[in-house]
Amino acid sequence: MSDTEFKAGFVAVVGRPNVGKSTLVNTLLGKKISIVTARPQTTRHRILGILNREHAQLILVDTPGLHRHSGKAINRSMNRAAASSLVEADAVAFVVDALRFTEEDEDVLKRVQQAGLPTILVVNKVDQIKDKSRLLPFMQELASRHEFAAVIPVSALSGKNVEDLEKEMVALLPESPLLFPSDQTTDKSDAFMAAEIIREKLMTRVHQELPYGLTVEVEQYSHDEQGRVLVQAIIWVGRAGHKGIVIGKSGQVLKQIGREARIELKKRVKKPVHLDLWVKVLENWSDSERALQRFGYETA
Repeated sequence: MSDTEFKAGFVAVVGRPNVGKSTLVNTLLGKKISIVTARPQTTRHRILGILNREHAQLILVDTPGLHRHSGKAINRSMNRAAASSLVEADAVAFVVDALRFTEEDEDVLKRVQQAGLPTILVVNKVDQIKDKSRLLPFMQELASRHEFAAVIPVSALSGKNVEDLEKEMVALLPESPLLFPSDQTTDKSDAFMAAEIIREKLMTRVHQELPYGLTVEVEQYSHDEQGRVLVQAIIWVGRAGHKGIVIGKSGQVLKQIGREARIELKKRVKKPVHLDLWVKVLENWSDSERALQRFGYETA
């Protein structure tokens, strides 16, 4: 790359649910812009993570996991968000689990092939493989399925080989001026990030009872005269019986969620945070296009 050449562009990070896409994006950025839980389909929106380097601006598009079960409106919304990211990208990072390739992975690969974009195969979670001699045959077998620009084994969790992956991604970008201001790290607002942090704490705490039947709407995100960040948010559940689960006995679950979210928000904004949470019911919101549009999900 010459001294005057500058590259900028979008790399869509795609894969089936729970292969570590959001963890990978956060690790590449060195900053958390996507929430992460052990539950599949934690990511519900397209989120841009903007990595600024001296000679490049790499815009990572974190996407919901592409999945087969699209009966509810929210599942269709997540699939639309992931698929549309391929239309707008300059290149693709196709993420799979090391030593595991499923029918859902095959579905994603077909979409990648249809997009016709330069694609890096990212084999994630290599730190979990005890017998490393099995990795090379696995990668060779996958490499035979498509003409990948590169095949990179990584650990998104530990950061292993992530710098190599970044270099390969940048190599696929077109020459371009900056697409976003050089000090911007995401396209999402502070209010959106607050809602996501609250939802992360909820999914971690009550995932056994209602893993996907809730969403968070921030009604107010402001600053008071003392410099505190004021957040008022509603936790929406899809059934009346779920309200008590989120609140908990004597309000203990809701208090704990609020406490954990407030601590992370304070760390993020580097200011004191006052957080108010309410729990409300909107029957079957996750299967309503109108409700999804209201809550900021991608609709048809």
